[in-house]
Amino acid sequence: MADDRSLPTETPSSVDSAPVAPAASEGNLVVPPATPAATTNGGATNGGASNGVISGGVGEAQAARQALTGGMARSAQALGTPQASLSPAQLTWRQLRKNKLAVAGGVVLFFLYTIALLAPFLAPYSPEDQTPGGTSSSVAFHPPMKLRWREANGRWHKRPFIYGTRQEFSELRELIYRPDPQRPQLVRFFVPGHPYKLFGLIPTRTHLFGVPQGGAVYLLGTDEFGRDYFSRLLYGSQISLSVGLVAIAITFTLGMLVGGISGFYGGRIDDIIMRVCEVMMSVPDFYLLLALAAALPFDLPPVTVYLLIIVILSFVGWAGMARVIRGMVLSVREREYVEAARALGVSDLKTVVRHILPATFTYAIVAATASIPGYILAEAGLSFLGLGIRDPVPSWGNMLTAAQTLSTLETRGWILAPGLMIFITTLAFNFLGDGLRDALDPKSRRLG
Repeated sequence: MADDRSLPTETPSSVDSAPVAPAASEGNLVVPPATPAATTNGGATNGGASNGVISGGVGEAQAARQALTGGMARSAQALGTPQASLSPAQLTWRQLRKNKLAVAGGVVLFFLYTIALLAPFLAPYSPEDQTPGGTSSSVAFHPPMKLRWREANGRWHKRPFIYGTRQEFSELRELIYRPDPQRPQLVRFFVPGHPYKLFGLIPTRTHLFGVPQGGAVYLLGTDEFGRDYFSRLLYGSQISLSVGLVAIAITFTLGMLVGGISGFYGGRIDDIIMRVCEVMMSVPDFYLLLALAAALPFDLPPVTVYLLIIVILSFVGWAGMARVIRGMVLSVREREYVEAARALGVSDLKTVVRHILPATFTYAIVAATASIPGYILAEAGLSFLGLGIRDPVPSWGNMLTAAQTLSTLETRGWILAPGLMIFITTLAFNFLGDGLRDALDPKSRRLG
């Protein structure tokens, strides 16, 4: 027979008899009534149960508040299900990806600068060779050759080929070039050619494509001296694209440093620097460029001319940048972290470089991206007028000098290829600049 004393004695709970408190109103928030604690009467079991009841009531009240105040997500994060926070760079990239034109502009620029970097390898001939491929004589204004896969007799080839050309005279005594089906020439890949240094360091003679010795392939025709236009276009991209990057680096370094010093110190230093900037900005940029470029000696080496053109472009553009940075520094220098750096005895130059100028980087990145096309166009304009990079060194600007007559434009349209490249590059930089401006602006960021 079981011992009745082993059975638990059921004690009447005071919960059933205790009055229930009415719901309390907190403004517009209705909090559910809390369940009163059970009377323990010295029993440990009822005390544990009452703790569960109390925590349940408080939990329901907190859940109601969070549901109404939008704090449910924050509560879930506190309970061990956090949402990954994004850094400023990740937020910028997420916003930039939404702008399809900006992404397309960045892809185009990456492609163009990759081509410029690999130009000696991609170009089949030297940009100064007037008899490319070992041809017997130069062929002026040869039209672009067509890559073919099928011969006139119906024979197919696994690799592309071209037809050699023969020279004829039209009824107007104009020299024309006609394809010769009897002279097919296979296009070969990774062929030896003129020596060069890949990336300026690795000496080699290997080129991406070419035809056997004695022939030549002109994908974009030739210029008035018989030089391969495709090779000159690739080599010209090295100068035209790098001028903008190097010039903008010098301009913005100088402009940010001068503008930062002017805004940080203020007073007489600020007045002197700003008056100098205003004098430089009062002179039209293009005429100042013409005057400075015209002062260059005509017999300077091409490398020296290239460096001087960069210096001239940088000298013209830094004043406007300095004024904008100065205005931003005037507001930044009064912030708490700048005052703390001063109180700790940090030097003025270190305070400007490490604590003040980084606050202007967002503007600097956007402005630099938008300013690079201006430098590319300025170099192209100077070279087109004969005041910049001079022949035989190719740049997109001086390559357009052959397109100054109407007859050339009507009959030799491939001469305008550098102009098309300048247009594409400028458009890509503008698209990327607009996208960066929106992505770096906190007001334009949208969650999701």
